[in-house]
Amino acid sequence: MERPLVCVGALVWGKDGRVLLVRTTKWRGLWGVPGGKVEWGETLLDAVQREFQEEVGLRLEDVQYAQTQESVLSGEFHRPAHMLLVDFLATTGDHDVTPNEEIEEWAWVHLHEALEYPLNTVTRSLVTLALRQGEA
Repeated sequence: MERPLVCVGALVWGKDGRVLLVRTTKWRGLWGVPGGKVEWGETLLDAVQREFQEEVGLRLEDVQYAQTQESVLSGEFHRPAHMLLVDFLATTGDHDVTPNEEIEEWAWVHLHEALEYPLNTVTRSLVTLALRQGEA
């Protein structure tokens, strides 16, 4: 029996105040934030740290819970999936992205400019939350 996947992601500020957006192979050309599935026995915090290291080569600091979202059979995702997405806000001291094979493109942008990108729905929600909280 299939069950929902627990996934993590984070909106991350660099030392110059810009946030990292990525375009991956999994969201049909839409932009989002690095993240992925939580592995068995792994905490949410460990998972988001690992995913950032694997996908973009960045170490996260000041990781804080932001929200939990649900994506059920979204046409934006590359295959049918039911995901519980646990979102975080964080910082990093490094701007040097080392992308893995999933990352097609990336950009450091000011938070208020992020909504100008074709974001997937869950990332748009996270950016909107950060803007409402005055994280710009």
